[in-house]
Amino acid sequence: ADDIIGTLAAKAEKKNYDVVVVTGDRDLTQLTTDKITVAVTVKGVSEIEEYTPSHVEEKIGLIPEQIVDMKALVGDTSDNYPGVTKIGEKTAIKLLKQYGTLDGIYKNIDEMKKSKMKENLIREKEIAYLCQDLAEIRKDAPVEIDLEETEWTGKDIEKLVTLYQKLDFRKFLSQLKDESSEQLDIFESKSNIEFTELTEENLDDINVSDNDEIVFNLEIDGENYHTAEIIGFSIKIGDKYLVSDDIDLLKKKQIKNLLESDEVEVDLFDGKRQYVGLNRLGVTLSKINFDLLLVSYLLDNSENSNDLGLLAQQHEYYDVESDEQIYGKGAKHAVPEDKEVLFEHLVRKVKAINNLKEKLFNELEENQQLDLYTKIERPLSIVLANMEIAGVKVDSNRLETMQSELKERLSELEQEIYNEAGEEFNLNSPKQLGVILFEKLKLPVIKKTKTGYSTAVGVLEQLRGMSPIVDNILQYRQLAKIQSTYIEGLLKVVSKKDGKAHTRYTQTLTSTGRLSSVDPNLQNIPVRLEEGRKIRQAFVPSHPGWEIFSSDYSQIELRVLAHISKDKNMQESFKEGMDIHASTAMRIFNVDSPDEVTPNMRRQAKAVNFGIVYGISDYGLSQNIGISRKQAKQFIDTYLDTFSGVKDYMEKIVEFAKENGYVETIFNRRRYLPDIKSRNFNLRSFAERTAMNSPIQGSAADIIKVAMINMQEMLKEKNLQAKMLLQVHDELIFEAPTEEIPLLEDMVPKVMDSAVKLDVPLKVESKHGQTWFDTK
Repeated sequence: ADDIIGTLAAKAEKKNYDVVVVTGDRDLTQLTTDKITVAVTVKGVSEIEEYTPSHVEEKIGLIPEQIVDMKALVGDTSDNYPGVTKIGEKTAIKLLKQYGTLDGIYKNIDEMKKSKMKENLIREKEIAYLCQDLAEIRKDAPVEIDLEETEWTGKDIEKLVTLYQKLDFRKFLSQLKDESSEQLDIFESKSNIEFTELTEENLDDINVSDNDEIVFNLEIDGENYHTAEIIGFSIKIGDKYLVSDDIDLLKKKQIKNLLESDEVEVDLFDGKRQYVGLNRLGVTLSKINFDLLLVSYLLDNSENSNDLGLLAQQHEYYDVESDEQIYGKGAKHAVPEDKEVLFEHLVRKVKAINNLKEKLFNELEENQQLDLYTKIERPLSIVLANMEIAGVKVDSNRLETMQSELKERLSELEQEIYNEAGEEFNLNSPKQLGVILFEKLKLPVIKKTKTGYSTAVGVLEQLRGMSPIVDNILQYRQLAKIQSTYIEGLLKVVSKKDGKAHTRYTQTLTSTGRLSSVDPNLQNIPVRLEEGRKIRQAFVPSHPGWEIFSSDYSQIELRVLAHISKDKNMQESFKEGMDIHASTAMRIFNVDSPDEVTPNMRRQAKAVNFGIVYGISDYGLSQNIGISRKQAKQFIDTYLDTFSGVKDYMEKIVEFAKENGYVETIFNRRRYLPDIKSRNFNLRSFAERTAMNSPIQGSAADIIKVAMINMQEMLKEKNLQAKMLLQVHDELIFEAPTEEIPLLEDMVPKVMDSAVKLDVPLKVESKHGQTWFDTK
């Protein structure tokens, strides 16, 4: 883009135009001439600094022609070229003032006094000239354009209307209509659609032939489909659209039998939501074919709208409105009083599902993701639906006891903090806390914000040990979080009907394919503090004489890394059943026996093992294990030298991402990385780390999903009473009669181990007890 700007600016200058280049990039100041002004945005577009040749010289101390050579010496991290070691802007300006150009510097290099800088210049001459080439903005790019054609002649209303209609920018369309003197019919009308309202009188008219496609939508008015009101449904059978707000019709045999038939495949949007909603009405949806939400998520998981209308627009289908447009938003949310408006919306939803089906199925096939959909995500949605419906029993009395105990402990901590501060203050006010810590108690100021002193966790962690008040504040915050978010939060979502928590799994949220859950969020129940771990004591079996059974994959992501990277050392450790962290410590600390590995060595090796999986930097590792950044870099370098297969994998996967724009798991789940070639160093670095991590984390997520599907089938096949209740990270949690526990101890690890064949064995650890806490 810079070369195009440079070329167009130079062409315009040759034709004697006065040129203004507006940019946020100071690199373009090298283009400045008597005819070219570079306007650099300082604060958004509200403040602009104009660079002319004289302003460049005044501001930087060089003429515009010298900027490229300055960049060659200094480098640019955002554009990823290094410059010459240890030469900063001041030194570069001094050299260029003395010698004029980069050529001038090297022409006179022998005359310079002996110094480290001179050594660096000589040693890195080739790098300096390479950086010069990279820093220079070209003015001869192959841009074939007639400058006169670019003259602004006002808005092209016709083109803007087409664009805004395509993107459904209704606000911009309204503005355009207000601005225009012409009478514009700019709100593109939706296509006509005919439908029939279903009633008890015409139910018998439903007729399904063998070739008819069935598209179904159950309209549930709210996020929590376990409790929200069901307000209507629509069905497409062949070329007929049927709709109703009489929910009881779904219980009638004409529709119930249709949805429960093993011979009828149904297309829909968000099968899990539909399955649970129908289950509430006593209808068991039997066979899903096309789930628009799941297929769209697999094709591009960066766009995860749960609104059918918005999601359809992402696939260039505009014949259905978003729910917000029909129902309103926030306090204004309401079901339309006009039944015809509601009915048309519901019918347009099934029409959208039907119209997008062929296109999106074709895209899945092109991506070789059809198996990922049909063998993993689609069957998993029903497994998850049944887990949600079953729910997990929560001992509310135990939670209330914990709530009371924590309240007392928080009150004690509060008093201790006030005693240490010498006064009472609002503990939840960062401003008041900052005054106490940094003005009254004179603790060293680590960081300031716009409103005062920072009292963030990271800041307080650095102050640990300097005053007892700091440790107490940190503990107070942790316990208060457990109290409000987890204990009180869990009590709020326990169903009064059955005393269970019916969490909702979000299958289309994460970019890696991992599941998450809400109401309650079971993935985030804290485990570091004893008080957090004890929350699991409240998760109990539904029946007397039953137990909670848990099976957990051991180090699954590292095993996936060993498989994907083909690293011989790592594979050897897993195949021999060694402690992978002790084995890693032996290799990077160069000791001969596991007995020589100290707890600290193992801890550091564990941090490196998992840090590598998450693309950790030397800074991140240094913070995690409390060593210097230099030591952390040595650790990572030693690790990558030892596990050379891992290093090769990391390099090759980033290369693959740059060539293809995405990475994928062993099951072909894709993650697109739009920033992998970004000129912004931070964005590009994050994309590279993501490229390394996503195939590992995503493959691990896929494996546990396969295990869940196989496990559900096995429980059904063996006709067991045991139920799979929860999935948390790499763990599956069941409830079962005590007499079935020995069978689960044998069966569950076998099913989980055999979910996929890797080059290294998977390992599953199982425990059981009276509560979830007892399985840890």
